[in-house]
Amino acid sequence: MRSEVILVTGGTSGIGKAICIKFAKEGYHVATCARTKDKVMSLRNELGSEHIVEVCDVRDKESISMFFDNVIERFGRLDILINNAGVFIPGRIQDETDEIFTTMMETNLNASYTFSKLSIPHLKASRNGQLFSICSTASITPYPNGGTYCISKYAQYGMTKVLREELKEDGVKVTAVLPGATYTPSWEGTDLPENRFMAASTIAKMIYDVSQLPAETVVEDLLVRPMLGDIN
Repeated sequence: MRSEVILVTGGTSGIGKAICIKFAKEGYHVATCARTKDKVMSLRNELGSEHIVEVCDVRDKESISMFFDNVIERFGRLDILINNAGVFIPGRIQDETDEIFTTMMETNLNASYTFSKLSIPHLKASRNGQLFSICSTASITPYPNGGTYCISKYAQYGMTKVLREELKEDGVKVTAVLPGATYTPSWEGTDLPENRFMAASTIAKMIYDVSQLPAETVVEDLLVRPMLGDIN
């Protein structure tokens, strides 16, 4: 096993889980969290005891702090942060409740902000610190039923661009990942054929490949879509 440590938020399903599995296979120490205990236990059994898989509510700063402290106490370092935790609730701004706005902003934006601030000192100390934000094509292209999801993803993308400028002199790479339609649990039950989607494992492989680039090279935006285009 390598010495490098990767922290993935929301890593028990979809793209997050695929990232955890990929980096674990490549020998990284993986730390991840999610709110659903059953999914946490399932992934913990799948990955093994050499990794950290814990329950954490990313909408709660105290929960984030406790989880993060456990990761640093256990592994003593952090080399890669993947801001992946997110939630999608379709709808229009004019029809949404305030609670929907709060839920998506706290999950999709605030959690990324908090994890990034906690991680930055450790990423600076790493010889190859990297930060990835799993944004979305909704970060650059609004759609009618996107509502606050689009707002939160635009904001997450903007935060990532700011972090790129702040951290480049410290040697920390910052990458915004903007995937189009990817087949994750949120799409289960759809009538659309699978070839209209990308596989979560494909996104994970691309992130791993980007993470292995030489120190003098950074991919600022990783924009990927299904071959047949976006699904709105």
